Amino acid sequence: MRVLNLMGKGVEAAVQDAVPDVEIVTVAARDVPPDGLRADVLFAAWIESPVYDRLDDLGVRWMHLPGTGIDGWPRLLLESRVVTCSRGVSGIPIAEFVLGAMLAFEKRMPEVWLDEPPEHWNVAPLGELAGRSLGIVGLGGIGTEVARRARAFDMRVTALRRTRQPSDVEGVDLAFGLTDLLAVSDHLVLAAPVTQRTRHLLDAAALTRVKRGVHIVNVARGDLIDQHALRGALDDGRVAMATLDCVTPEPLPDGYWLYTHPSVRLSAHISWGSPRAFDRIVDAFVANLRRFAADEPLEGVIDLDEGY
Repeated sequence: MRVLNLMGKGVEAAVQDAVPDVEIVTVAARDVPPDGLRADVLFAAWIESPVYDRLDDLGVRWMHLPGTGIDGWPRLLLESRVVTCSRGVSGIPIAEFVLGAMLAFEKRMPEVWLDEPPEHWNVAPLGELAGRSLGIVGLGGIGTEVARRARAFDMRVTALRRTRQPSDVEGVDLAFGLTDLLAVSDHLVLAAPVTQRTRHLLDAAALTRVKRGVHIVNVARGDLIDQHALRGALDDGRVAMATLDCVTPEPLPDGYWLYTHPSVRLSAHISWGSPRAFDRIVDAFVANLRRFAADEPLEGVIDLDEGY
């Protein structure tokens, strides 16, 4: 079995060590593959590649994506073979980022740090996470890790998911619909994929139903939120703050209003960052490669009809 690897020489060594019987051919993602090359498996890269135009000629039967979403990938590229993604591998660092964002909101960081004498010592109107209500949209790998950490802070956690399957985390309730979730959430975390059903999930109508003063955290995709409607909700105080690691478009153009709005905390889609991030992506691929070699069911298989 041959694997065509677009993720660099470092990945080649790691995969070869883990699965010695597999042949690994590494091609720079931006290069045209050599004539006559055949491969059963493609470990894809995030960037565009001429390899993607030749998957049928290469004989690729299974393609693994290094990320978790497929909204940036052409459907035609994905529909002719089995496609898996690295679903759940970023759950831990993203969940820690979410908890950091919620703590920063409640503890008013960085505003509480001093660079001159304050008006008062020993007094500040700070909040706490204990007893706060957390709403999570999407209870996959990321949402579950967020819920687990939030429960450790004694938060009340309610989640909205596609099915009624109970949470793996004890003490997490399931919402019957978005309206119910919005009505109770002090913090609202978006951890769902973008599909036809979830695009602009938080639109103008939804934002009229939020609990006033809510803190919204988006670590999924920018298209989950109607940003024009969000601006209105921020300006009138319905949304106290939006912590946005994902926006539309990415990158945002210079001068875009999200950069300077006083109630927005904006980051550059980096919540997944971790010293172990790359290793986790490789580990997920290797685990599936072993399954593929043993003709066992793969994990993280993309459902094109569902969009993730």
